[in-house]
Amino acid sequence: MAENTPDRTLADRQIAEVISRTDKTLAVAVSCALDEATKRALEEMRAIGHEDAAPALQYFAAVVHQRMYCLMCGADPDTFEGGNPKIAYHVIRNAQNIARHYWSADIEPYPEK
Repeated sequence: MAENTPDRTLADRQIAEVISRTDKTLAVAVSCALDEATKRALEEMRAIGHEDAAPALQYFAAVVHQRMYCLMCGADPDTFEGGNPKIAYHVIRNAQNIARHYWSADIEPYPEK
């Protein structure tokens, strides 16, 4: 079903393209940084004889995720202070909806209070 939305202007299309291109560049940079952190940790753990203790890429991804969650919510990522609980709720609900819709997760998002 087609919606009655006005055609985007040239400026709107240009802005969308810049944002899309920048999003992709950011995603590649984050992936590269995660790979590099994982490799560096493995090398350093190997150098001290504890290769088996090297964190997996998912560990570093979780660290980035936690910091970004704090930034999205307006909290200090080092102290967790100052976050907006309303934004936190919406970020969590969005993640729950993604898990439910795309991965058939048996999650019922909490209703907003």
